[in-house]
Amino acid sequence: MTNILLILLFVLLFLLFFYSKLNKRLAKKTKISPTYVPFLKEQEFNPDISTDNWDLHKLRLDKFKRSQYKGLTFFVSSENRIYYLSEEGDKVYC
Repeated sequence: MTNILLILLFVLLFLLFFYSKLNKRLAKKTKISPTYVPFLKEQEFNPDISTDNWDLHKLRLDKFKRSQYKGLTFFVSSENRIYYLSEEGDKVYC
């Protein structure tokens, strides 16, 4: 009777050890990588990257005469007026 209890205890410990190893492996496989967010310096030197930062948007307009802000590309005209193009291709001044 004692031999059976020892064998059951050994099997139970083995299963617990195996389960903990399996759990750790599954946890490593299911890590979610964060989405790519360009660094501020990369955004500063590339006006084609959309930004939500108003100050960065204004800086890029001054430097490159164009900038993407919240998915919409804005331009600076020769008269220093800011505009974007509508879906029909018309200039919409701000």
